[in-house]
Amino acid sequence: MRNLSSIALFCGSNTGLGDTYTLAAQALGSEIGRRGITLVYGGTHKGLMGVVADAVLAAGGRAHGIITQRLAGLGHLHSSLTVSEIVPTLRQRKERMAALADAFIAMPGGIGTLEEFMEAWTMNQLGELDKPAGLYDVASYYQPFMGFIDHMIAQGFLPPAHREGIVVSPEPAALLDGLARFARVTVPKWL
Repeated sequence: MRNLSSIALFCGSNTGLGDTYTLAAQALGSEIGRRGITLVYGGTHKGLMGVVADAVLAAGGRAHGIITQRLAGLGHLHSSLTVSEIVPTLRQRKERMAALADAFIAMPGGIGTLEEFMEAWTMNQLGELDKPAGLYDVASYYQPFMGFIDHMIAQGFLPPAHREGIVVSPEPAALLDGLARFARVTVPKWL
């Protein structure tokens, strides 16, 4: 069992359609805070990012934000975080988040969310990290993506075992439990 004292979260700076994603963000943030896990995220009060941070803090947890100078300058910095860091570039933000986190979660979001998650998954696949990554599959948001992963496997670009290189769950508690129990896939990436 892994000790998860901090989790880096990648998610939308928008809230998506309806209240489904907002409610899910609140549920995840509450579970993270209840478990005493520090949230490490992009440091903004915007979108799902802000919703999760607020829920973590409301549950008595810690929220560590890392935001770029440009976004802080635009007034996007969450003012109530436990710890705030302002860094010059997105690259430095991602490196700092990876250094602080014991695991990674991606909620629904846009291309930035997907890029950040894929980098963490790839680094695990190559053995540069041993920090589990998971998808919070709210309302089956990531099922089309997992279908594309299956297509990669079917076309011979990804070993089948690497599909198990991430945890996928629509439930916050099950997702966090899966990350804590995660064993890294050690099958070579080369077919």
